[in-house]
Amino acid sequence: MPTDPRGLRADAPLLDAWLRFQEAAPTPFTIPGHKQRHDLVGDVIAGDVPLYAGLDTMKLSAGLLAEAESRAARLWGADVCRFSTGGATHANQAVALAVADDGDTVVVSRTLHRSMLLGLVLAGLTPVWVRPEVDPATGLPLGVAPDVVRRALDAHPHARAVFVGDPSYVGTVGDVAGLAEAAHEHDVPLVVDAAWAAHFGFHPDLPQHALQLGADVMVTSAHKTLPAWSQAAIVLARTERVDPARLEAGVEATATTSPAGAILASTDAARALLERDGADLLGSAIAATRGARERLHAVDGLTVLDGPGVDPLKLTVVLSAAGVDGNAVEQDLLARGLPVESADRDVLVAVVSLADTGETLGALTEAIVGAVERHRGPARAVVGPAAYGVEPQAVVPPRQAFFARAESVPIEHAVGRTSAELVAPYPPGIPVLAPGERITAGTLRALEHARDAGVRIAYAADPTLATLRVVVD
Repeated sequence: MPTDPRGLRADAPLLDAWLRFQEAAPTPFTIPGHKQRHDLVGDVIAGDVPLYAGLDTMKLSAGLLAEAESRAARLWGADVCRFSTGGATHANQAVALAVADDGDTVVVSRTLHRSMLLGLVLAGLTPVWVRPEVDPATGLPLGVAPDVVRRALDAHPHARAVFVGDPSYVGTVGDVAGLAEAAHEHDVPLVVDAAWAAHFGFHPDLPQHALQLGADVMVTSAHKTLPAWSQAAIVLARTERVDPARLEAGVEATATTSPAGAILASTDAARALLERDGADLLGSAIAATRGARERLHAVDGLTVLDGPGVDPLKLTVVLSAAGVDGNAVEQDLLARGLPVESADRDVLVAVVSLADTGETLGALTEAIVGAVERHRGPARAVVGPAAYGVEPQAVVPPRQAFFARAESVPIEHAVGRTSAELVAPYPPGIPVLAPGERITAGTLRALEHARDAGVRIAYAADPTLATLRVVVD
């Protein structure tokens, strides 16, 4: 199968520019300060070519970025495309700035990544939370039901947009077409954080991507399931319900003015590869993942997410019935050089991409099977991730709480106070607590559950949870 990256350059203007820069070996009098010398700090800076006075001229006179983004827009069927070197975090926050005005209300899935929730702070938006359904067999989230969104919009007729994440972190896929229909009945845009779905829509065994299903905006991470540099992301939009000028302004307001050319070039190259060889590469990876699932299904006590409502390239294993601690399994995998995306007491999540083969998945699968057999214990009841069981109690809008005077208090004194910070077990980065919400006993139980299950508590000023930052009364 052809995978020579130089063979992509004719269809990838930013990749071609990156290769030409390497071939020309110029002596730049521009940033970055390493000036392409590898003898100063080593090869850690290899390939670091800026967009300005690197891939293009300082004045962007060749228009290479615009051309690459135009090609991506055509491939995904969008009116507008922008590349991001700040990951889906930047893209989500740019969209938040684009779709509504300061003080407006928006309908938001509680399972969205913390980047979008901080986007609400930046844009001054007030969320109306909606929750996904939860699979009772695994305790893991499914999609947000369209009727839940309908009811939220009926109750808040001035809401300006609907924000959801799909697929979920664990790979479950919701009814995006139904969500788009519900949003459009109220003439508001549906924004989908599809960070984990850059491959959707490019093989018949995969779900269609969000724009194909009627969404107005889709944010996706090129670095998660496509072969792009870390921090590579794409925002794609149709402009019937989204102002392209506002979206452009949102992107520029939150982007670096020194974008890394290698990230941009890799995004362009990944798009060209997906267009040229995506179906073949994805087909092989899907077949290998199917084989891994079959092997794991055969192990007593393991539950493997599968079926039409699951991303065929996500390998999520529930360990409860085997009595295995996922943190112990993770340590065994790390010792074998096989890190996984996420591991806590009950669930392992492994990301598969078009770069994977039967050999890589076979090695991972056999290592998981061996670790499970070594660490078996009494079966446990299924307990879903803590974040999905907390019902948020909003006191003030997130922006108001974020900028309010705050103080740190011992966690035992925090109940009843208003949070000034966002606290989320990571991964997946779904908040248990957001700025402006009342801290309850249930909140603290959920955070302690996550910590005790071996999950890192992220974004809190005190990750040990000895204290929390609260709004000064």
